[in-house]
Amino acid sequence: MKVIGITGGVGSGKSEVLKILKEDYQAEIILTDQVAHELMEPGGISYEGIINCFGKDILKMDRTIDRQALGNIVFSDAEKLKKLNEITHGNVDQEILKRMECIQNEKPDALVVCETALLVGAVYESRFDQLWYIFTKEEVRYERLKSSRGYSDEKIRQMIESQKSEDEFQQAAAYVIDNSGNIEETKKQIQSILKN
Repeated sequence: MKVIGITGGVGSGKSEVLKILKEDYQAEIILTDQVAHELMEPGGISYEGIINCFGKDILKMDRTIDRQALGNIVFSDAEKLKKLNEITHGNVDQEILKRMECIQNEKPDALVVCETALLVGAVYESRFDQLWYIFTKEEVRYERLKSSRGYSDEKIRQMIESQKSEDEFQQAAAYVIDNSGNIEETKKQIQSILKN
């Protein structure tokens, strides 16, 4: 089994790269954000801790966590973001390792791609055979986030500033994919890396 980690800043087009890997290379995809969200659902392992820390005001009528309300709290306060990460990261770590193990048992030759927006030094990151960084010019990222998610410049700026810098991402990565252009250019880069 081969495990590739995919990382990159918000709006870099990681989803596009994952789609190519899934459709063209039959990769098994693990999305760390999605795993984190599942564990925040009622009954999930992170749910109680988040409510105890941030209060019941972040709950919707159906008792699920309002992620937008939670995001508004943590993206503007580094200390609160740190607290949220302390509650959730360990749980996400264990769940991802469990999923990797299940895939390995079922498909020993699988290509597993684990998308992680933040490199947090998690245990599952030590399972990566390679880390790819998806680079995209900042103006393209702003454009994408405005049109796909309707975010304001201010919100995008806050999100970008709360993540690692380009340099930190690039130093950690074995390969950098420039995803600023069209999809065919991105596909060529992926093909060339996987050939190696």
